[in-house]
Amino acid sequence: MLSNPGGPGGRGLDLPVRLSRAAPSYPWGLYDLIGMDPRGVGRSTPVDCGWPIGDSFQSAGADLARFGESVATQADLAARCLAADNGMLPHITTRNTARDIDLIRTLLGEDRINYFGMSYGTYLGAVFTQMFPDRTDRMVLDSAVDPARYGSDVMIQDQGAPLEEALDALADWTAARADQYRLGTTRSDVRAVVSGLIEQAARQPIRVGGYDVDDHWLPSVLFGYVQDSRHFEDAANAIRQLADAAAGQLAEPSADLAQMLSGLLTATTDDAIASAESSTAVVCGDVSAPRDPAWYWRNVEARRADQPVFGPLVNNISPCAFWPAPVEPRVEVHNAAPVLILQATGDPIAAYQEGVGLHRAMTASRLVTLQDVIVHGVFTVPSSCVSQAVDTYLRDGSLPAADLTCHAE
Repeated sequence: MLSNPGGPGGRGLDLPVRLSRAAPSYPWGLYDLIGMDPRGVGRSTPVDCGWPIGDSFQSAGADLARFGESVATQADLAARCLAADNGMLPHITTRNTARDIDLIRTLLGEDRINYFGMSYGTYLGAVFTQMFPDRTDRMVLDSAVDPARYGSDVMIQDQGAPLEEALDALADWTAARADQYRLGTTRSDVRAVVSGLIEQAARQPIRVGGYDVDDHWLPSVLFGYVQDSRHFEDAANAIRQLADAAAGQLAEPSADLAQMLSGLLTATTDDAIASAESSTAVVCGDVSAPRDPAWYWRNVEARRADQPVFGPLVNNISPCAFWPAPVEPRVEVHNAAPVLILQATGDPIAAYQEGVGLHRAMTASRLVTLQDVIVHGVFTVPSSCVSQAVDTYLRDGSLPAADLTCHAE
């Protein structure tokens, strides 16, 4: 069984260990578990653009001038990748990673390959089934990407609504603990604090430890915290620290906030989990993006009213707007591979409709829906309903007779 943790840009060499620890009840012992760092990542030859920051995923900012700064940043990041390229970049694509998986299958002497993919890894798995339909066996695709929307700006825009809903849930959770966090007693109170921090950061960056957090990056920080309701305590603590820093207090960030700020704001060679440069190379190498900055600005402005925190983030321009056209077309996925898809209705990263889209494209698949849970990574959530479906499929290849709706315990 091969696997991929997502990203793209995620390192997968040690993923079998992480899978077995996160879900020890699953029958991993029935398989030889094969980890791999995909091309462009980690201990495969990594993409190294020499970026001065750790990520490109930033908000458009408060106004047109701030958006102009972001356009310049994204153009510079793309230019750095193209200047550093030694001819490898055009070949860092999902199609080629699927070919690499088939090469590993060949070297292992296997007729078919089993696979466990998460997030972007679901798209990689779906592409493999399309390119090599006779070489796939049992495939679990967790927190899926709709292949028809993959790589397009629409796919990222899909995140806006569930991210705002997750922020609402975080605000409710925090308001219920007003004595501890002092961020207000209602959802509106907590939301107002968050909006005020972003507005203040636009006027002058908030100094937290050794980091200056402006309106480009504060939504990116929040994005990192609202992906899983089990991390709401860390999220509320982070907002409290940011609020203290904005009020002029000396605020040393917690270990998790410091790690997040470092990953966003500083150049680092530590890609133990994922590489933003590799991720950019894959997405931009797979699918062309709109070139006109005005297209992005119109989308940002159109979503400010209903997505005030994350609309300017998920609709912002990216390095792909300045990238050469892909050398191969995007894979059109439509097949009858019998795969198992896991999707949470509250997933802020892989919106629920993404999983529905993959289910529609893979006509023999079964969709297991985890209801009313904010999580990206269904297999990590205690649910006997989900576990039974995965366990049965991995043991004997039997899919559920029909789609399932499950709940967390």
